[in-house]
Amino acid sequence: MRLTTKGRFAVTAMVDLAMRQARGPVTLAGISERQRISLSYLEQLFGKLRRAGIVSSVRGPGGGYNLAQKAQGVTVADIIVAVDEPLDATQCGGKENCLDDKRCMTHDLWARLNEKMYDYLASVTLADLVAYQHGKQVAVLQDWRAAEQPPVKPAIAVAA
Repeated sequence: MRLTTKGRFAVTAMVDLAMRQARGPVTLAGISERQRISLSYLEQLFGKLRRAGIVSSVRGPGGGYNLAQKAQGVTVADIIVAVDEPLDATQCGGKENCLDDKRCMTHDLWARLNEKMYDYLASVTLADLVAYQHGKQVAVLQDWRAAEQPPVKPAIAVAA
């Protein structure tokens, strides 16, 4: 199984979008800058995501992209499938011609792995990933605040 950068970038960009869309449409330029993903690559991915009905675009000044449905209704599997990312651990692409045009001995193993991967990715929503990121940011913010506290100076006994 190979999950290429296409799938990874699409999921990353969608999490970024979902985290920021409450403030209005999110620009691809902003996602590109924050996530260090090529703008032209994002344009290709978001074209596919728009055609799949996962995002909608807003043209003009202040335009960008919004989720076309609630984050709870979008799964990681939806995103990956929308950008044409294959989730296939078999060597034959599911055609059962793995070994000299015949099914190999481990075909069922890899086919079941495909099912498990898809089931897992279909169980994780965009809302889950956003909630996880918000939890991480709170922890990081708390750690940062603790690090910024002035050091406690030890009490020094002063002789009178």
